[in-house]
Amino acid sequence: MKWKLAIGMAAMAFSMLARADGYPGKPITFVVPAPPGGATDAIARTLAEVMSRRMGQPILVDNKPGAGGMIGAQFVARAAPDGYTLLVTPSGPILTAPFLHAKVPYDVKRDLSFISQICTGQLVLAVNPQKVPAKTVKEFIAWAQQRKGAVTYGSYGVGSAAHLMGAYLSQANKLEMTHAPYKGESPMVQDLIGGQIDWAMGSVGVMAPYLQSGRLRALAVMGERQLPELPNVPTMDAAGFPDPEYRPVGWAALLGPANLPPAVMNRLEQEARAAVQTTEMKARFQVYGLEALGTTSTAFRRDFDATLPVTERMVRLSGAKIE
Repeated sequence: MKWKLAIGMAAMAFSMLARADGYPGKPITFVVPAPPGGATDAIARTLAEVMSRRMGQPILVDNKPGAGGMIGAQFVARAAPDGYTLLVTPSGPILTAPFLHAKVPYDVKRDLSFISQICTGQLVLAVNPQKVPAKTVKEFIAWAQQRKGAVTYGSYGVGSAAHLMGAYLSQANKLEMTHAPYKGESPMVQDLIGGQIDWAMGSVGVMAPYLQSGRLRALAVMGERQLPELPNVPTMDAAGFPDPEYRPVGWAALLGPANLPPAVMNRLEQEARAAVQTTEMKARFQVYGLEALGTTSTAFRRDFDATLPVTERMVRLSGAKIE
């Protein structure tokens, strides 16, 4: 009986290896947990085009928005671990959702394979210069302290990076601010320009035209490096606020179901990393003010593990919770 079981297990392992060696043998699907038209969708479609040419199979993009990205992430987490259903996602459904939502229908570490981080983006802290006279973060903090509850900041959604960092800045400096969540970054920026809110954090890709025209003023960038698009704008560290909570950056990444065959995992990691370095992908990143990454699976997992406790602390401090 034991020898039959051993033979059966060996045959199964050989079958999986054979399938992995012939991968891909049919079209692949990239699930995007966001609606069409946004940055993540555009990145996924360009990545699909480049990887499709390299791998010799069509790669389809299937948008599955909803529940803060959890619908799409859950779909991939429950898919067969054969490499034909993958997830191209921003960090929210993977990094923030477990702390923000009362119920998450998947366990990120248990149910998903970390293939590669595709790109990263940093947020810009910007103010409306018609309402806020400050030209540095320290001046802004002093101005907000004098206003005592009459300051409003915007974000592109409850639990977004802009919300969490804004809430942390408010609490860490003992400020009284009102949070105004928007259904997207564009309406938030339009209200910032219009004076309905005083300040906000947003992507350089969306804010750059208004920063250049003077309709908005940038005080600092989140993350550990200055942005080439904004060479005169300091990081929060350089501005005198070296808190680790200001250093995490948003990213888009490629993931799959847990237990992908090693050969499939290696092929996907190799192809994703190569695609990120192409002219097409870099041009797409530039449109949205993003930086190419193309990390190894190991580096992706290491970054995720390091950022997780910081994210948990920021969600807790923000008081954000979605039932």
